[in-house]
Amino acid sequence: MTTYEITPPANLEAHINLPASKSISNRALIIHALGGGELPVNLSDCDDTRAVINALSDMPDTIDVGAAGTAMRFLTAYLSVIQGEHTITGSERMLRRPIGALVDALRMLGATIDYVGEEGFPPLRISGHPLLGGRLEIPGNVSSQFISALLLIAPVTLQGLTLHLTGEIVSRPYIDLTIHVMHGFGADVDWASPNIIEVKPKPYSGPAYLIENDWSASSYWYEMASFYPIGKVHVSMDGLEDSSRQGDSVVKYIFSLLGVRTTFAKTHSGKLTTVNLSRHFEPVLQLTYDFINCPDLAQTVIATCCGLGVPFHFTGLASLRIKETDRLAAMRRELHKLGFNIQIINDTEMQWDGKQHEATMEPIDTYEDHRMAMAMAPLAINIPGLRINHPEVVSKSYPTFWKDLREVGFKIKEV
Repeated sequence: MTTYEITPPANLEAHINLPASKSISNRALIIHALGGGELPVNLSDCDDTRAVINALSDMPDTIDVGAAGTAMRFLTAYLSVIQGEHTITGSERMLRRPIGALVDALRMLGATIDYVGEEGFPPLRISGHPLLGGRLEIPGNVSSQFISALLLIAPVTLQGLTLHLTGEIVSRPYIDLTIHVMHGFGADVDWASPNIIEVKPKPYSGPAYLIENDWSASSYWYEMASFYPIGKVHVSMDGLEDSSRQGDSVVKYIFSLLGVRTTFAKTHSGKLTTVNLSRHFEPVLQLTYDFINCPDLAQTVIATCCGLGVPFHFTGLASLRIKETDRLAAMRRELHKLGFNIQIINDTEMQWDGKQHEATMEPIDTYEDHRMAMAMAPLAINIPGLRINHPEVVSKSYPTFWKDLREVGFKIKEV
């Protein structure tokens, strides 16, 4: 087992080339496979995106996506609508993540999918063929990846798709991101009402698609910036748009409450911008926020509030139970090692009253979850001697994370 001990620099001066968005990359790759044309520009170089690339390139009888949840959901829909028979499987954790709602929806569109093992969970055996499409009703509170998977294949169905989302719609920004990327490839898709999406049967087309960098990855630099004194930090990150459709771009608003100012400067191309971060004010005395539309930011903000001593009450966290790990339980357990008593309420909320106990300073476990490693690592700025087990998990979304930290002055020692 590898363990890193992290020692921060006195000041944070950083110019970071963030990874391209894996969310956009994976959507664009599925669309490209369905429609042809030029490959998207600036693809993400992470485990999740490589899982999609390898599957689409090799198309083996058995496709193993490992821990890549997006790949599992998107490829399940893709394999349903192209000719051929394939089995799709993944890591042990992936085989415990439910996929029944997506399989049921695809079957209603005419897909032929069988469970290889337990009903409602991967692995799946898929016999692909053209799908009719039509009208489909699905709960709005299922994973947005299920909804996006259906939307991505809709233009190549015979009748298109009218998708009616019932009840509360969670993670709507991720659905909007899918629609935005589809527009970039010429799809005729839009919201017909607040809960109905219409996709016409029009093939994909269009020029090479430029992929924006990853706002989720920027959150760890926001966290680092929040821990340094005013005047001791300047971070710039290229390739992020102020008008981004990525749901996690809301990080710039959340961290404005935690003392970090965001400004944008256009590059010479006029298309991309540089984001500049600096500390200009003190954080709020306590923070309340609903993460229903940006659950991937929750771990970062939870760790930040603990590091800053800001009591919090966060809601909209139900989906964290079924991510790469049970992220609610993992955050509570690991922050307890650092002296923070975090409460979980009704499996959907977390809160901290600001009180601390003596830290044990045991190494932080990462549970095969990239965001556990990256959300906890910046706490080394305020907590000397912080150690992290299995740091290699960052390859799932941000393979150069530790390299970037070293290049801006962090000392990272294997112990």
